[in-house]
Amino acid sequence: MKIDTHYYAVLAFARAIGFKKDSAYQVAYASQFVDDAKINLMYLKEDPGADVKHDVFDGQHLFLNMATCHSYTRVKTFNYDAMINNTCAFHFVPGCEGKKFSEKLRCKEDSEVTKNIINKALEQPDPIKLGIVLHAYADTFSHQGFSGLLSKLNDIQDCKPISDLPLDWRNIAYKIGKFFVKKDMMDKLLDKGLPAYGHGQAAWLPDLPYLTWAYTYDPSSKFSMIHEGKTKIENPLRFERAFKKIKIHLETFLEKHPQFRDPSIDFQEFDVLFDTLTEKKHTRNRIKDWKNLMVKYKLFEETELSEKAGAAQDYDENRWLKEAFANFDDEKFHQRTVKDVELAPDFPNSNWYKYYLAVEWYKDEFFDNCSKLGLDIPR
Repeated sequence: MKIDTHYYAVLAFARAIGFKKDSAYQVAYASQFVDDAKINLMYLKEDPGADVKHDVFDGQHLFLNMATCHSYTRVKTFNYDAMINNTCAFHFVPGCEGKKFSEKLRCKEDSEVTKNIINKALEQPDPIKLGIVLHAYADTFSHQGFSGLLSKLNDIQDCKPISDLPLDWRNIAYKIGKFFVKKDMMDKLLDKGLPAYGHGQAAWLPDLPYLTWAYTYDPSSKFSMIHEGKTKIENPLRFERAFKKIKIHLETFLEKHPQFRDPSIDFQEFDVLFDTLTEKKHTRNRIKDWKNLMVKYKLFEETELSEKAGAAQDYDENRWLKEAFANFDDEKFHQRTVKDVELAPDFPNSNWYKYYLAVEWYKDEFFDNCSKLGLDIPR
């Protein structure tokens, strides 16, 4: 799923269900930030003190292993640690079914791993933890059938949209390529140009909420390379199932933790939210529709969702970094490793630090639950 779903749809659903604005924002921001948190190592300029949980190595104070994604175009990130700690853990949660290690890693919709973790998150009054888990949970619906490791499981053929794609440069290029390149040649080009990693060979098709598409794969457990398994995917049904469950989880969280509830909210038009969820439009137009909907139904003010800098509830992938670090710099903080980091005065109360702690909690829960379900992943 993409930002229109992970952030704006989650924000709209959370607010409509009755979350206070700030709490709905924390849930939705954490949900989307899972796709943007690429920093995995920070060297602190000085000792932050005992009140800030961190690691110490060779006299250096640091934050470690907090990335929840990585840049898929950088060759250095194609390593086992990144795939296990990021891709498998947060984007392709294993279904833990099958006999082989590779089969157990195949992502499954509404899997036991995610259900167990989300049940733990629902017991804790922490909207940021909830948001992180909702991202992983939602992705089990859109990424099911694929694995977060480089794997023969992800080697597919004859991948094609069945329903129409909105016109944008990627979709136009895709159509032109399909028109001029024969199917067998296209499959060979994909095999050479795109590794069998996640849903890379399916491009962005699994993440488009309105799309019906299809592909063939090797259904055998021996990976015979005979692509005979044919499947037709209806993304609207997958996304609707995901958000019906997410709606229930958000309602359960408020029932357990009423301090996050806004008693002034009495929203009943949930059909409108589900219609918007699967609308066939380009992502930027889908985002506009989510914003317009939230303003129309008085879930937020227009100024709160404005694209202008500083709008409280519009998404800015740097906002939590800017708030947490006194020497934030856009270029410096877009590296995998960041040095000489200075903490902001109120760092222990920052959303980024809470996210850092929640990620550590999530990863422990993820590996523990996989192990309990018969999938021991070396760390």
